[in-house]
Amino acid sequence: MNPVLSFAETELALLRQCRRLFLNRLELPARIGVHAFERNAPQRLWLDVSLWVPLAQSTPRGDELAEVVDYDFVRAEAQALLSRGHLQLQETLVDALAERLLAHPAVVAVRVASSKPDVYPDTAAVGVEVFRLRATGLTPSAPSSAPA
Repeated sequence: MNPVLSFAETELALLRQCRRLFLNRLELPARIGVHAFERNAPQRLWLDVSLWVPLAQSTPRGDELAEVVDYDFVRAEAQALLSRGHLQLQETLVDALAERLLAHPAVVAVRVASSKPDVYPDTAAVGVEVFRLRATGLTPSAPSSAPA
């Protein structure tokens, strides 16, 4: 029987075996939204992205960029996705970006958050976040049920 792990247990299992790479508040112009004012011009979009990469694939031996996942990869994927044209929903964006990032052979999990800071004057930002694990690859181990 496969035990069902909570989000916290899964994240903890990943953290034990992986390095987390992140980009915080990558700001890009984006044509995104359902409101008329969002369709007329690009608006600021913030992306927060975390990638989990197994330590075996992200521990440099020679201090070389080729030994790790390059941050430029994340920026390039986000820019390419946003350059395709108008998106209505942030959910569509974060799902598509998560899928593209998980296509990298070293990445086993991603968290992608999107925020629009200029939608409502009384709100710092509105946004959405998704967390995805690769369908195959790293499998978090189940917590032990044996007494300590």
